Amino acid sequence: SELRKSLGVWFTPPEVVDYMVERVDSVLREELGVADGLADNRVYVLDPCCGTGSYLVAVLKRIERTLRAKGEDALVAAELKRAAMERVCGFEILPAPFVVAHFQLSLLLEALGAPLGRRVHLGAEEAERVAVYLTNALTGWGPPPTGAHQLHLLAGLQEEADFAREVKREKPILVVLGNPPYNGFAGVAMEEERELSRAYRSVKRVRPPEGQGLNDLYVRFFRMAERRIVEQSGRGVVSFISNYSWLDGLSFTGMRERYLEVFDKLWIDCLNGDKYRTGKLTPEGEPDPSIFSTEHNREGIQVGTAIAVFVRRAEHGGGGEARFRNLWGAKKRRMLEETKRQDGKSLYQLLSPALELGLPLMPGEVASGYVSWPLLTGLFPVSFPGVKTSRDSALVDIDRDRLIRRMERYFDDRVSDSDIAYSDPELMVDRARFAAKATRAVLVARGFLEANVVKYLYRPFDIRWLYWEPETKLLDEKRSEYFPHIFAGNLWIEARQKQTKGKFDRGYVTQALGDNMGNGLSNFFPMFVRPGIESGALFGKDDGRNPNLGENAIAYAEAIGSEKAAVFYHSIAILRSSNYAEGNLGALRQDWPRVPLPAKREALLASAELGRKVAALLDAETPVDGVTAGEMRPELVPIGPIAHRDKRNLSDRDLEVRARWGYAGQGGVTMPGHGTVQERDYIAEEKWALRRGAEALGMSLEAALACLGASTCDVYLNEVAYWRSVPKRVWDYTLGGYQVLKKWLSYRECELLGRALTLEEARYVTAVARRIATLLLLEPKLDANYRAVATD
Repeated sequence: SELRKSLGVWFTPPEVVDYMVERVDSVLREELGVADGLADNRVYVLDPCCGTGSYLVAVLKRIERTLRAKGEDALVAAELKRAAMERVCGFEILPAPFVVAHFQLSLLLEALGAPLGRRVHLGAEEAERVAVYLTNALTGWGPPPTGAHQLHLLAGLQEEADFAREVKREKPILVVLGNPPYNGFAGVAMEEERELSRAYRSVKRVRPPEGQGLNDLYVRFFRMAERRIVEQSGRGVVSFISNYSWLDGLSFTGMRERYLEVFDKLWIDCLNGDKYRTGKLTPEGEPDPSIFSTEHNREGIQVGTAIAVFVRRAEHGGGGEARFRNLWGAKKRRMLEETKRQDGKSLYQLLSPALELGLPLMPGEVASGYVSWPLLTGLFPVSFPGVKTSRDSALVDIDRDRLIRRMERYFDDRVSDSDIAYSDPELMVDRARFAAKATRAVLVARGFLEANVVKYLYRPFDIRWLYWEPETKLLDEKRSEYFPHIFAGNLWIEARQKQTKGKFDRGYVTQALGDNMGNGLSNFFPMFVRPGIESGALFGKDDGRNPNLGENAIAYAEAIGSEKAAVFYHSIAILRSSNYAEGNLGALRQDWPRVPLPAKREALLASAELGRKVAALLDAETPVDGVTAGEMRPELVPIGPIAHRDKRNLSDRDLEVRARWGYAGQGGVTMPGHGTVQERDYIAEEKWALRRGAEALGMSLEAALACLGASTCDVYLNEVAYWRSVPKRVWDYTLGGYQVLKKWLSYRECELLGRALTLEEARYVTAVARRIATLLLLEPKLDANYRAVATD
C-alpha cells in the first residue's frame, strides 16, 4: 500500500471506473461503429496499470449486461471466461495488486458459473488463467534490439514476460483505459521509457514545452496508449483518469498539439478538486474535494484530476474536435453516475484551443482579441527574476541594525565557525552549491560591505533589509544582473509567466530589490535600466538611464505622440483591473500577461494617469496625499486606526502582537496562525464618513460598500489593542497570492519578532489598510478604463 502511494497510485472510486467503462462502450458504438461495444469479440482491451483489477472487472460486467440483453443466457458465462482469458488484459508492475487482480477476476468468473480450471493447449494440459500479467507496461512494445541477450529469469517470470510480450506485440488492442500513476519520476528509466518522455518535447506550430511536467509518470502512459492505438492498431479508444495539469500546463504544449492532430475526437471531464489552483473550492466558494476523497481519507489527493476519452477512426481526417465539461463540488461522483450513458454533445462545451496560448484543452476566460495584444515581455524586454536567499532567517531582517550586527559578527574572524553555527545555523549548513565553511573563509578575508545592506521587498507591502552579497553563494540566487538597476525613482512591476493558482493578482509595484516571492518565480520589470550594463535590448538614452521599452513599444509611443513612460503606467492600470484579471484568467494561466494598447493618445494618457495613482498606492515608500499624508480623505478616516478595547491610551507594551498570527514551524519557517478578527457591521459614524467620502468621489454609499465590503473587521494585536474597522474586502485583499495584512502580521508575532511593534509599525498597518481601501475604491474606474481600451 505504501509503495503504491509513493508511486502516486490510488484506489479508483467505483463511480469513476463505471463511468469510464460506460463512456468507452458508448464511443465504440457511436464513433467506431462497433454495435456491441465492449462485448464484440474483436474488441481487445488493455488496462496498462490495472492494480487490483477494478477496470477489468467493470469491463467484464459491461460485457455481461450487453450479452444478457441479447438473451444469450446459456453462453454468457463461457463468453465472459473467454474474454477474461484472451481479450480483457491487464498489466501490473507490483506483485501484491497483481495477485489481488487475479483473485478478483477468478471470483467474478466463479460467481458467473465459469470458474477457471485446466485446459489442453498445444497438446499439453495447463491451468487456465486470466490475461493479467506482471510486467512494465512502458517497455517491450517493439522487437528486441538486434543482438540483445535474453535475461535468464525464473521459469515463472520468464513465462509471464512471454505472455505480456504477446499482448504488446501481437494482440490488436482497440481500447486502452485505466488510472496511471501521477507522480514525477525520480528514478533511472530504461531507454524505451526515456523515449516515451521525449516524445512530446518536439512541436510543429505551438510554443515549445517549458518546465518539468513531462517527467510525470502518467505522461508516459498516455504516450504508450497513443502509440498503441494510433501507430499500431490504427483506430481505437483511449480513456485515462489523471492529473489534469496536461490540459493547460506550459509543459504539455506538444502533447496537446499531437492529440489534436492524431485523434478525431477528445472529451474531457474536468473533476477539479485541486489544492494549488483553486484551494479545493468551487467558483462559488463551496468545498470541492478530490474525486478520490473518501470518509477515511477526506483530503484525497492534492492535484486536480480529469477523465480523458480520445477516439481515433480508421478513416482519420486530422484536426481533432475537443469537448469539455467541468464537474465541481461534493456530488461529482453522482454526476458521473447520472450522465454516463447520456449523449456527449448535450454534456460538453466545444473548445477552440488557441495556438498562441499553447492549445489549452480547458475553456479559458479570454477577451476577444486578447492574443493579438503585446506580451508584457514585448513591451518591457528587460526583466529579472527575484532574489532567492535560501537563508532568510540570517540574511533578511525587519530591523536594519539587527541585520548589521549579525552580519558583522559573521564577518568577524575572531568568532569561530562553531559560534556562528550556534547563533545562526543557516549560515553554517552545507547546501547544494553552498559550502558553508569555505564560503565564510572567503568572505571574512574580504570583509563586510555595509553599503550592501539594502531595502528588500520580501512580500507585498512588507519591505525589510537584505544583506546583498555580490560574491560566492551566500545568497542562493543573488541576481547580479538585477541589482545595478535599483536606483531612486526607478519603479518595477512584479509579474509571472503564468498564474498557477487562484485569481490573477500580480502587477505589484515597488522601488526596492524584490524577493522571489514564495512558490514559483516572480520577475520584476523596470521602468528604466542603466546604460552600459549587459541586460537585454536597451533603447533611447535619457540622462544615464534608458526607458525599458521594446522597439515596437517605442514606435507606438512615438506614433501616438505620447511620452514613453505612459506605456509603463498604462500597463499598471490594466494589470490592476479586476475585469482584466477575471476576463482573461484562462490566458493568464498560460503565459505572461498581454496588455491592450489604446488607439488614441487621450485614452493612453488617461489610463497612464490611473496607473500613476495605482503605482503610488502600491509603492509603500511613496507618500500619497489624502491617504497617508496631509488631510485625510473622509472615507478613510474610520479605516484602521489603532485603538484600546477599553478606549484608553495605548502603552508601548500594548503593541506586542500576541494574537497567534504566526508561529515558528519546522526549520524556523514562519507559519500563519488564525489570529483574532471580529467581523461586524459598520456603526453609524463609520457609515456617515463613508457616505461623505463616496459623495466626494461621485459614488453612492452602496457603490462604495460594494468596493470595500458590506461588513468590517476589528483586527487584534493582543487582548486589548486592535486596528478598528478594516473593511472586509480590505482585510481579504491579496497580492501575489498573499493575504496582505494577515501575512504581514504573521511575521510580527512577538515571539518571532522578539519585541513589540514600534509606533511607526503600528501606524503602518493603518496606512496599508487605507492604501488598499483606496485601490478598491478605484476598481470601477480601472475596470471602465480596461473595457474602453480593450474595445478600442
